Amino acid sequence: MAINASDFVWHNGRLIPWDDAKLHVMSHVVNYGSAVFEGIRCYLTEKGPAIFRLDDHMRRLLDSCKIYRIDVDYSLEELCHGAAELVAANKISPCYIRPIVLRGYGQVGVNPFNSPTEVYVCNYEWGKYLGHESDQDGVDVCVSSWSRIAPNTMPAIAKSGANYMNSQLIKMEAIVNGYSEGIALDVNGYVSEGSGENIFIVHKNRVYTPPIGNSVLPGITRNSVLHIAKDLGIETVEQVVPREMLYIADEVFFSGTAAEITPIRSVDKITVGKGTAGPITKALRSEFYNIVNGKIEDRHGWLTPVPVKQAVTV
Repeated sequence: MAINASDFVWHNGRLIPWDDAKLHVMSHVVNYGSAVFEGIRCYLTEKGPAIFRLDDHMRRLLDSCKIYRIDVDYSLEELCHGAAELVAANKISPCYIRPIVLRGYGQVGVNPFNSPTEVYVCNYEWGKYLGHESDQDGVDVCVSSWSRIAPNTMPAIAKSGANYMNSQLIKMEAIVNGYSEGIALDVNGYVSEGSGENIFIVHKNRVYTPPIGNSVLPGITRNSVLHIAKDLGIETVEQVVPREMLYIADEVFFSGTAAEITPIRSVDKITVGKGTAGPITKALRSEFYNIVNGKIEDRHGWLTPVPVKQAVTV
């Protein structure tokens, strides 16, 4: 999906014009992939724009920085304020928010410590990530030949740019073979996640999802689904999921900031259930959208209101 430029970008504590957010080609991040990032959605609720689980996303960003020994001069509160300030200034909602912490222009070489840290937050219009014509339609996916990164190689719980080279291989393979997305297995052959989404399997009215130890990113939307399922009295289990469970599942769906809750119609050309969104997927998704769109009580305190008097609806 093409990026539609906004007016401003938040950079190191201040708003700058979109076109001024530039890096030198010899920046450490360009040469070595030394960046961590987040993807956050801002929804247009009946009371105005609201950012979904802003604190949790920024906390995960700082956790990723800690894992990669990147010092950040901004607190959780300052980063959250910066994101809200940016959305207010650009007056775009709903929108996608992309905070990035990267190592900039300093020295060349694998050692990153002498390259300065740059912090950016961008926001822009963005719609559905995994396109489908109606809420009943699912997407066709395949099990990728590429495994997810192995434990003690790259830290899977850090949302780093370098990790997404693995995701790109999974995604490209799926696309060239006619699928919307790929599902990666971990190095032991168990279900891990999609290229940019967590995965849930419904079997006999019970919801299963792989645990963090299966090279899974601890997704914010994944966590939200677990909370919503508990609220609705749906039993959930975090456990190792063998590949063949994908083929005999009653329902399968992705979760993620970009994907939100997206049903899966088929895996490796084997139809999932009846080939449409199943009742549990629909119940979870309906409750999720009712919360993020402000149609029901924000009982978990997930929404951060943005003080925008007039936002541009996209």
